[in-house]
Amino acid sequence: MVRTGSALFTDLYELTMAAGYVRVGIAEQTATFDLFVRRLPEPRQFLVAAGLADAVDFLTDLSIDDDELAFLESTGRFAPDALDAFARLTFTGDLWGVPEGEVVFGNEPILRVTAPLIQAQVVETRLINLVASQTMVASKAARVAIACGDRTFVDFSARRDHGGDAAMQTARASYVAGAAGTSLVAAGHRWGIPLSGTMAHAYVMSFDDERDAFRTFARTFPDDAVLLIDTYDTEEGARRVVEVAAELADDGIHVRGVRLDSGDLAHLSRAVRAILDEGGMTETSIFASGDLDEYRITELLASGSPIDAFGVGTQLGTSADAPNLGGVYKLVADASGPKMKLAEDKVTLPGLKQVWRVERDGRSTHDVIALDDEEPPTDARPLLHPVLRDGALIGPLPSIDESRRRAATSIAALPSRLRTLQLREAPYDVRRSAALDALVAELTARHRAG
Repeated sequence: MVRTGSALFTDLYELTMAAGYVRVGIAEQTATFDLFVRRLPEPRQFLVAAGLADAVDFLTDLSIDDDELAFLESTGRFAPDALDAFARLTFTGDLWGVPEGEVVFGNEPILRVTAPLIQAQVVETRLINLVASQTMVASKAARVAIACGDRTFVDFSARRDHGGDAAMQTARASYVAGAAGTSLVAAGHRWGIPLSGTMAHAYVMSFDDERDAFRTFARTFPDDAVLLIDTYDTEEGARRVVEVAAELADDGIHVRGVRLDSGDLAHLSRAVRAILDEGGMTETSIFASGDLDEYRITELLASGSPIDAFGVGTQLGTSADAPNLGGVYKLVADASGPKMKLAEDKVTLPGLKQVWRVERDGRSTHDVIALDDEEPPTDARPLLHPVLRDGALIGPLPSIDESRRRAATSIAALPSRLRTLQLREAPYDVRRSAALDALVAELTARHRAG
């Protein structure tokens, strides 16, 4: 496990570039980098920013400890002057960021880092890793929430996520973007995310009689019993729940729900609903899981399936239909002024920038990417906010529940055409200010003139 602030969580070329900066004496010159996503992957119509909290933890703990320094020295790649600079490395710069839960679009800076060049360069790999992956998951979770409508879903992805860090980050990011909870106990402990879970088929098979499994579980958890009923025969399992519930009612125990995890969920949910209702269990909910995503949930609800809540696992934690965002981190200014990249299909926007969201009557109409010192458009609010100054946290970050409320508000303010699961011909309107366009034209002409 890599420690939180280890500057060795970086690609080798970040350190070799840093060594080059040290050699020519520019390592301490101020530079600014933007972290952003070039374009939205299909069929995403918006992204939900996430990962800022972990980025702050990384930057405020940034260092290379003695053991790590000894490793770098052992590689034989770095001269003494570079090793001395690495030994002193901390983050003393400024960080601006889009708050977690805010909706963002392509080419809009999510983070802006201004720091001595060596610091701003070395942190690239980890910042992209933290922000792009969590924004990817939060954006997927937002789509699942849209599909669920007034129903709820929980994160069941931990066992299929790509490692322990990914599982924790998925639980947090998906809760911010609309999940009602998670099955991952460690995430509940760390962030207070509501926990959700029932039983596995192994539990039912550990009893000679399925009814004994149901009885024992309900007596063990009399206030929160959700019973898995598809180990053998789903409809027969529902009948046995009705039988057991009648016995337990005399003791004041009520079965809260049943869970379906396999088979034709549309057909089975209707059959189970009928059995439960006939048995007087009209308030008992039906919870479904099993390789679900926003598309499958949409199909189930469109068919009239009486499912009350969903567990979403693999498809959520891996964002299976769009498993990466292509986050990038580019130099936009240094001691000599604004910088831009002109490579084909990879042009970057120069200078320190702000993103303004124009809102009217509670609805987001368009965004404007502008230079940082420009006057804001009418009816606009800034998306980038100062987070770190001189390496120190300016104020407390929003709580996870505040970020969750921000996400709900930000998504609700989008044009209705974007709050769907299919791409529309009219994407969200992201504009560039006249001053930014003028700077782009000036730098382009200068570079082409040689």
